[in-house]
Amino acid sequence: MTNAEAYPISAIAPLLAGRAVASQRWSHLVFLHWRVDAALVAPLLPKGLIPDEYDGSSWVGLIPFVLDRATVLGSPPIPYFGTFVEVNVRLYAVDAQGRRGVVFVSLEAGRLAAVLAAHALFSLPYKWSRTRLHIDSGRYRYTSTRHRDRNLHTDIVARPGTGTVSNDPLADFLTARWALFTSIRGRTVHLRNHHEPWPILRADLERLDDTLLAAAGFVGLADRSPDSVLYSPGVTTWFGRGH
Repeated sequence: MTNAEAYPISAIAPLLAGRAVASQRWSHLVFLHWRVDAALVAPLLPKGLIPDEYDGSSWVGLIPFVLDRATVLGSPPIPYFGTFVEVNVRLYAVDAQGRRGVVFVSLEAGRLAAVLAAHALFSLPYKWSRTRLHIDSGRYRYTSTRHRDRNLHTDIVARPGTGTVSNDPLADFLTARWALFTSIRGRTVHLRNHHEPWPILRADLERLDDTLLAAAGFVGLADRSPDSVLYSPGVTTWFGRGH
């Protein structure tokens, strides 16, 4: 059992406790989400977590974006190694205290150094991939192909709309996530982040050729249209301890 009501979904991030230990800029995010049965999600979560649900469903996200301006412990932005395109498959979970967070099934990244660091420090399932973003005539095309298995790939073309999304409970549930859960040496860890409220737009998905969802355990999901398609120009995010 959990006490999710103790930590209601909010578009406003709670403050970090003390100084941030790192920061990143996340830009040009496309949020693709599908409804799935919670029974498919539960086995993929670290111990002590259960699926977080909205409107009677769990949700799976496929989210490409640009990560840059990465800093660590007050350093200047890290050139090259701190700039890359990322594509992640993520789930939503809640712990016994009611704390909500993201659980990553896979994260494709174009910098090997970042992949190795994320594995070593946080046991995050980053995969070294050839990732690209091409912007043309208002279309955002993200492509990713894993270096050691070219069968694991994605090709996403989305077009942001002009309508701003606000006061939308589902959009908040899918994007207003102020922590991640990961398992480090068998222990489930809750890591906090903070940023300004997401600027969110509706978007249209024009193309999806993807095998990452199936590899994550959701066979056939990419064959149907997402239940939610959103876009954000981005935010600057800080990481640290929560209150």
